[in-house]
Amino acid sequence: MKKLVLLAMSMVMGTTAIAQDKVEATINGDIVSSYIWRGQDLGNVSFQPTLGIAYKGLSLSAWGNIGISNADDTKELDLTLSYTIGGFNIGITDYWTNDGGDPEARYFRYNAHGTNHVFEGNIGYDFGFLSLQWFTNFAGNDYKEDGKRAFSSYFEATVPFKLAHVDWTATAAAVPFTTDYYNGHTSGFAVTNLSLKATKDIKVTDSFSIPVFGEIIGNPCTQKAYLVFGFSLHP
Repeated sequence: MKKLVLLAMSMVMGTTAIAQDKVEATINGDIVSSYIWRGQDLGNVSFQPTLGIAYKGLSLSAWGNIGISNADDTKELDLTLSYTIGGFNIGITDYWTNDGGDPEARYFRYNAHGTNHVFEGNIGYDFGFLSLQWFTNFAGNDYKEDGKRAFSSYFEATVPFKLAHVDWTATAAAVPFTTDYYNGHTSGFAVTNLSLKATKDIKVTDSFSIPVFGEIIGNPCTQKAYLVFGFSLHP
């Protein structure tokens, strides 16, 4: 279950960054050849819109996924509330998908053991040359077989760099504990996401360009590999 309905709050305890003094809005959408989230295959060709607003490090955004080639692919709405200062961040995310504890997939149903929402907290630090993030589910549809809360977690390290006039990002990530939330089931520590992503702006006119990206993803835990292509549209 991926980037499922999410409400994220990122609070950064860095020391030197200057927050924006004006309200900023984000409106964009990605078209991707496959929906791969944290090393998991969640669908085929998809449209993924984003709507957000930010002020002085505090941001609220909505992210969604809609399958284009297959109507049965994951439908998702994630809400994220975040705050950032310097390189340090902390956040809360509310993921919702059409798959979960409620067979009718009702959005406004939050009953214990009967909801499709998963609430996740995250904390991390961006050093510039390296970003570290930790994510843990703390509420919603994430339980062990005995009915107790699983607190499923995921952590990742990302390294950005430039090569051949292209922006690259290398990612290594793992699940630290036993969980059914990632990859169907992991029985302890498992490396679940090794990826390399390349992004480049394609100039259309002097004032308009389209970012395109390609990403190769491997999941050693499931022995699966994926190649994804996509592009972004924004005003």
